[in-house]
Amino acid sequence: MTRITPPPSRIYLLRHAKAQRPASGQKDFDRALSDKGYAAAEIVAEKAVDKDYKPDLVISSTALRCRQTADAIRRAMSPSTEFRYVDALYDATTDVYLDIISSQVTENSVMLVGHNPTIEHTLEALIGHDALISAIPDGFPTAGLAVIDSTPSGWVLTDFVKK
Repeated sequence: MTRITPPPSRIYLLRHAKAQRPASGQKDFDRALSDKGYAAAEIVAEKAVDKDYKPDLVISSTALRCRQTADAIRRAMSPSTEFRYVDALYDATTDVYLDIISSQVTENSVMLVGHNPTIEHTLEALIGHDALISAIPDGFPTAGLAVIDSTPSGWVLTDFVKK
């Protein structure tokens, strides 16, 4: 398990919703959400609000499907929630995701909107392999939202929201 000293004391990891298959010659970076993806992003955003999950800061990959997923969060969240878009989250390693999280020392809670397998590996780095397999045995689904809290003994998965 990885140690990140709070703040943040709560981390949200959101995998982008389901994207369209790439069109001929289209770059992976430019893939948009599918109709099912748009619907799933809206559902998860509304469920998060219903559970009073309100990140202070949302940091999203600049890939189109992540920006569109983050837009669903923006529509559901408080206008005071800050949004940032970071190129480094696209095609990044787990260490990059963890570095971005640990650098948010003024925010109590931060959400990353990113890509698999890095989102799943980041969750595993925070809570451990056994807890990951127990919580999501079939892997981190598209539009899945992990809610991870800091405790004296380390990071704990508090909730996993999906459509």
